[in-house]
Amino acid sequence: MSQHQGGDIDYMADDYEMADDDDVDFRGRGMGDSESDDDEYDHLECKPTKKGGMYYEFRRNTRSVKSTILHFQLRNLVWATSKHDVYLMSHFSIIHWSSLTCNKTEVLNVSGHVAPCEKHPGSLLEGFTQTQVSTLAVRDKLLVAGGFQGELICKNLDRPGVSFCSRTTYDDNAITNAVEVYDSPSGAIHFMASNNDCGVRNFDMERFQLSTHFFFPWPVNHSSLSPNGKLLVIVGDNPDGILVDSQTGKVLFCSFLFFLWKNFKIKFHEYEQTSMSWDGEGAPPTLAQCGSQKWLRVVPLCGHLDFSFASAWHPDGHTFATGNQDKTCRIWDIRNLSKSVAVLKGNLGAIRSIRYTSDGQFMAMAEPADFVHVYDVKNGYEKEQEIDFFGEISGVSFSPDTESLFIGVWDRTYGSLLQYGRCRNYSYLDSLI
Repeated sequence: MSQHQGGDIDYMADDYEMADDDDVDFRGRGMGDSESDDDEYDHLECKPTKKGGMYYEFRRNTRSVKSTILHFQLRNLVWATSKHDVYLMSHFSIIHWSSLTCNKTEVLNVSGHVAPCEKHPGSLLEGFTQTQVSTLAVRDKLLVAGGFQGELICKNLDRPGVSFCSRTTYDDNAITNAVEVYDSPSGAIHFMASNNDCGVRNFDMERFQLSTHFFFPWPVNHSSLSPNGKLLVIVGDNPDGILVDSQTGKVLFCSFLFFLWKNFKIKFHEYEQTSMSWDGEGAPPTLAQCGSQKWLRVVPLCGHLDFSFASAWHPDGHTFATGNQDKTCRIWDIRNLSKSVAVLKGNLGAIRSIRYTSDGQFMAMAEPADFVHVYDVKNGYEKEQEIDFFGEISGVSFSPDTESLFIGVWDRTYGSLLQYGRCRNYSYLDSLI
């Protein structure tokens, strides 16, 4: 996230506090998304797609659930854990909504003082006060909320109270841009936090400890771990994203890593014990010195023209997508990263959020407002369903079983939670009629 956006953050916060004032004119389109409101990137050659697909049909528009956002660039505040259950931010509350019972429940209120009720090494026992939540992730009964001052709040949904609190950094530029909960190869639950202080931190929630901490030369806006847990996509305040190979084994020190060290003084810190380590200071080791030690191999992803705020892996582990402020989503194949295999274009603005269904059949990409695009991945992104409405998009999420698609809409008048259901062709039932 750009470091000069402080005024925009304050502006959004002011809107947030006035959200219940009906006399205030709606200013949703003046939120600083200017990098995507002009024709600067319209010359990009994008993949032509056919509109008119129907993959998810409208089911419900819930006006009683108001999905809200705090920062105009961060739109990962809606998470579905089943086809009926979804978690989202609503002002200073994290809400659980059940579309089955039509009931909403407050899971966590961060307007006051929040402190952990469990004791773990490294946990900030004094907690936080009036946390401004910038991003959210929910999976496997674990909820993680990231804040504007580097706060991380972890709650186990099957236990009362907050389990763990941490402040990633005390830097002025400390906003938590994204969090992702995942299962490690060992089966332990981890979560990864991407921060504006240029760091990506991996926390082991079995031990409630920081596992790894990587530094990069620019603020990290989003990161995604591959399905096998070996590759990490990093995107941020640089047009080129990078692919970090963090698997254990013989990974040679590559020339591009030397380029980053020489030109940007990039530092990679590993907390795992190895017989040889290098933190970016002094001369890098030679190829002969690397031997069979564990090293990070960095591969550049070139093609975008602006900063990126979204990324997601296809379940096959071979392809992934990145979303950028140049109004495009690029699809990449790890077997050939010389260029993206497809460039998908939005209508009006930056691509703020990307999600794949768990079966890999569809991909959803969300613009800042009004449009969510659902692509038929199995058929090469040739056709799309365009879902259009009025309002800022706080997040999109497929349910794990792919049956539901939830879209958070932030608007003074029309704010709501949209639910779509997957279209199924049960033609075999026709024989019964």
